[in-house]
Amino acid sequence: MKHDRREALNLLKTAKGQIDAVINMVEENRYCVDISNQITAVTALLKKANLDILKNHIETCVIESFEDGTYQEKTQEIITILNKYIK
Repeated sequence: MKHDRREALNLLKTAKGQIDAVINMVEENRYCVDISNQITAVTALLKKANLDILKNHIETCVIESFEDGTYQEKTQEIITILNKYIK
């Protein structure tokens, strides 16, 4: 991989498996609270994967942008993502 994204990839693959399990739970008409708990778990995995990707971006692309003078653009990208994340 271009940058070290293995942890995020593993989290995303785990989330994918859990989403498949949640779909099965819905199809099997399982207890709603159990389904909701699983959805919450998947959401947490996706948030963690997103933070890992952003951390990697800051540690690589953003730092490089200070070296090549494009830091204003990269900084604005991070601000835009953070605004979406906290909404």
